Amino acid sequence: MTPPQEKLPVEWVSNAVIRQYFNQGNYYEKMKSGELVAYRKRNSHPDPPPKGEPFCTHSQILYYYTKEGAPVAVVHQYLRPDGKLGASGLPDPKQLILADRIVSVRTKSKE
Repeated sequence: MTPPQEKLPVEWVSNAVIRQYFNQGNYYEKMKSGELVAYRKRNSHPDPPPKGEPFCTHSQILYYYTKEGAPVAVVHQYLRPDGKLGASGLPDPKQLILADRIVSVRTKSKE
């Protein structure tokens, strides 16, 4: 049984480390296959668009859940008007909820 999320210790890691965990866990593939469910938490329209991205690209924060409703990941992605993901072509993980800890990266504050 997984302990409640608020009681799990947080491990702060680099972008490279969290991407390694994300890729090894096949989170994106599981979401695309329907094994995980994505909920769009934020969908904004940056103006001007991010460098190298076409006009009308959306910046999105998605939460990934199991079908039972347990949270497993938080990702950021750029969704282009053609439906493809921008930047690297993959979601950028920001937080993973593992069985024994939460793996997270610090994001720069906009304040």
